[in-house]
Amino acid sequence: MVSVALVAKLVAKGDRSEDVAQFLASALPMAEQEEATIAWFALRTDETTFWIVDAFPDDDGRQAHLDGDIAAALMAGAEELLAEDPQIMPADVLAAKLPG
Repeated sequence: MVSVALVAKLVAKGDRSEDVAQFLASALPMAEQEEATIAWFALRTDETTFWIVDAFPDDDGRQAHLDGDIAAALMAGAEELLAEDPQIMPADVLAAKLPG
């Protein structure tokens, strides 16, 4: 069961978009290690716009993710890779369909 989520918008610097894509793809093993991260998606909607959407059972799980390795790595590379600060928006899950 998931009740809360995060939606993060990342805008890459024009010449760093492939680096952002590679970073996000490489973050999957870290997300898989987070017990409270029930769903995790890295998405791309155009050449430089990326999204991370993830869901958690509760606020503690969401906070653990924000305090975890993916967020730390993202913030460490943000100035070099991103054209603007990441927009990280907490959300409530109104409905979800998950496998299993």
